[in-house]
Amino acid sequence: LLLGVLLWAPWRALHGAPLIELSGDQDFQLFLQRNLEFTRKIRGDVAALQRVVCDTFQLCKEDELLLVRQDLDIAQAPLEQCHRRTFQAETCFSQIRAGLRIYHGSLATLQALLPGHAGLVETLQLDMANLSSNIQQQMEDLGLATVTYPTENQNPLPTFSSNFHHQVGSFFILANFQRFLETAYRALRHLTSL
Repeated sequence: LLLGVLLWAPWRALHGAPLIELSGDQDFQLFLQRNLEFTRKIRGDVAALQRVVCDTFQLCKEDELLLVRQDLDIAQAPLEQCHRRTFQAETCFSQIRAGLRIYHGSLATLQALLPGHAGLVETLQLDMANLSSNIQQQMEDLGLATVTYPTENQNPLPTFSSNFHHQVGSFFILANFQRFLETAYRALRHLTSL
């Protein structure tokens, strides 16, 4: 419950965020609706992988793993630009794209851990790349500045000292990614209401 309150609190400040130039654009609203659905699908796929990690390794509760987390170097993509009172679509979209890129690479660690679910991981990575591409295209259509990332992944994969750390690291990659997606979803949904 506390986490839900903490995740919700920054959104209370967004109601006055000015983005009038985008609000009446039908193409932009269509983009938002399509990508809200796309983000919801990605969240569902991440939840499915979280259930697999829970069922396979009995790693289900974050609070039980916090001590192990301290020993792991797990990237958590920032999305503070999607929370700010001075919300700007350009900076929020850029952070969403950068985060998708980070998690795209991090998910490769799950393929080695869950070879029987490699297809789901690959589908998820493809969906993430498509969502990032959709956002980039929309930013270009709106005349917003974009960053083009190289096709090869520049972020090194996390390394783990043991199989258990690999399992716990994968658990936290998915948990962080799920929180990231929830915030990105809220940002897109907020834009639909302007």
